[in-house]
Amino acid sequence: MKGYDFEGPALELGALVRADGAADPAERIRIPLSMLNRHGLVAGATGTGKTKTLQLMAEQLAAQGVPVFLADIKGDLSGLASPGTASDRVTRRAAEVGQTWQPVACPVEFFSLGGLGSGIPIRATMTAFGPTLLAKVLGLNETQESSLGLIFYFADKHGMPLLDLKDLIAVIRYLTATPEALSGIGGLSAATAGVILRALTNFEAQGAEAFFGEPEFDVRDLLRVTPDGQGTVSVLELPAVQDRPQLFSTFLMWLLADLFHELPEVGDADKPKLVFFFDEAHLLFDDASKAFLQSIAQTVRLIRSKGVGVFFVTQTPNDVPGDVLAQLGARVQHALRAFTPQDAKALKSTVSTFPASSYDLERLLTELGIGEAVVTVLSETGAPTPVAWTRLRAPRTLMAPSSPDVIANVIAASPLQQKYGTAIDRQSAYEILAAKLAPERPAETPAAPSGQTRREPEGQREREEPKRSVLDNVLESKELRSLARSAASAFGREITRSIFGTARRGRR
Repeated sequence: MKGYDFEGPALELGALVRADGAADPAERIRIPLSMLNRHGLVAGATGTGKTKTLQLMAEQLAAQGVPVFLADIKGDLSGLASPGTASDRVTRRAAEVGQTWQPVACPVEFFSLGGLGSGIPIRATMTAFGPTLLAKVLGLNETQESSLGLIFYFADKHGMPLLDLKDLIAVIRYLTATPEALSGIGGLSAATAGVILRALTNFEAQGAEAFFGEPEFDVRDLLRVTPDGQGTVSVLELPAVQDRPQLFSTFLMWLLADLFHELPEVGDADKPKLVFFFDEAHLLFDDASKAFLQSIAQTVRLIRSKGVGVFFVTQTPNDVPGDVLAQLGARVQHALRAFTPQDAKALKSTVSTFPASSYDLERLLTELGIGEAVVTVLSETGAPTPVAWTRLRAPRTLMAPSSPDVIANVIAASPLQQKYGTAIDRQSAYEILAAKLAPERPAETPAAPSGQTRREPEGQREREEPKRSVLDNVLESKELRSLARSAASAFGREITRSIFGTARRGRR
């Protein structure tokens, strides 16, 4: 098919479907590997094959030496660690699209948020997470978010590391009890402090203390390649927190922002350094503040030059803000439903975003079968390819969850388990304030939570400072600084810089 006939390494999505409904194996639908850092969208109604499309793309990326990160919300993607099983359905699909199907297994790492699951724990310090992301998780309004920024600012200026939830709670209680501590830079009302504390208490009750703390995850561990040249597929298990969508979606944004900070500029490379899949992407944008949406759009726009591709996976393109959609170069659109007036409106909106084609897309998108999609990508020259009705290939890894034994063996054999498996709790804001408020006796050190090891400072060793919020660092731009200057007083500018533009400390 003209527009898909390009050279170079690529992902093989499937074969073009002719007008008579049969696939033409000679007409291959592909995505150039060099264009994957232009990002993309995989969309479609529930049950249309989005998860299998992710699996198909992930296993091909890994085979070509590209590391992959994806979130496994329903527990479906652990099958990447196991070879697929042949069946009549798989054999028939492979024959239809001209695929030589053989079972494979990918090199996989299984992660979980703070150990809330069986995977290797991923943790972040409170300071690195930052007030902007935390405000979204807690559901704070703009005033409360500004006050949260002031709290982070105070802790930073006074050398109080915010590592976990108890550190932040201790600082808020201290500022409420001693309001004079904020003299000269503002104030924190008791009502606002109470709202934030209640939100943090509810957050803690959901198990949040498990994933705020140390050792903090180094996102460069997502870029690993095996000795035989395969990219590692990092699967973040999320079933244990799937009832807390804002939490895990915001945590994924932190990972992406941290990648932006850590990786060097590479420009346009032959293949990406990492492809990052945001499954259930609508959860990232629900009830998001203007500042948060700006941060996402800016991160997606800028991270391309770091060699990272981002794919949003959701039900309709309307789930993703226009500023973000405008950054996406590849589109794999599975079937949509039109059972309600709202569905019909979303369908018309989706059709309007495709390039002109000979298809009646409004009809076709409601008639696509499972494992079929309407595809348009960027060619090697950066030009959009023609819209193509595509029958997708069958994944070669297991299209079902891997057995618990397989998952357990993968985790036990991982070198990252020793690096991140045991939580630590060093001196931070909680201990500093305890000593400050009770100078006449040594501050009692709380027992480390189950599974943690407390590490006290040794001798005169200088206390390490936590790294600063990566998302806030991403937001540091001329446009936002100009907006802050024109919209705030001197105090407001100071707080705005603390939230959106404070220099980040180096990684330990």
